[in-house]
Amino acid sequence: MKVISKLPAKTFNVLYTTIKNHYKTMKNEKATVLGAAFGVAIGSVIGVLTDNLGLWISLGVAIGAGIGISISQKQKKDKNNQS
Repeated sequence: MKVISKLPAKTFNVLYTTIKNHYKTMKNEKATVLGAAFGVAIGSVIGVLTDNLGLWISLGVAIGAGIGISISQKQKKDKNNQS
């Protein structure tokens, strides 16, 4: 667990803000896929550093897709409010 403490505290915050900045121009599926892609990348790095690649790739995909889905839902709400 010492390796994880060396990672920046804002790792998942970077993922969230990157998707959030681009969500207005994306379709719903694109936000989910982009979130999962960033999740795989971050999960791979953490998995290699902690020598538990399978766990962290899975967690990265789940967290990234969850962030993408939440942004997609927010996008739908924004479109409904503008109509």
